[in-house]
Amino acid sequence: MASITFARRDGSPWVPQYLESIDSDSCIGCGRCYKVCDQGVLELKGVNDEGELVDPFDDDEDIERKVMTVANPGNCVGCNSCSKVCGNSCQTHGPAEAAA
Repeated sequence: MASITFARRDGSPWVPQYLESIDSDSCIGCGRCYKVCDQGVLELKGVNDEGELVDPFDDDEDIERKVMTVANPGNCVGCNSCSKVCGNSCQTHGPAEAAA
């Protein structure tokens, strides 16, 4: 199936690459991607000692580390700013399929 394709100002084609997932094993929770995304796609989560995602600001939780998650994938505009600032290349992006 064909991908959604747009035209740039000069007429050349552009296929947006939408955020699909973040690898929680390689994400260090630095927040760089969160800072560049003004669409509200991402959310910081804590990982407890059982490997569960929890509220990182809950004082009752014993957090081992923090990771970024895809909270609102439908808000992604496919700009790839998040992947450009990620030092660990933890994100997976892909094109959206055009409706038939």
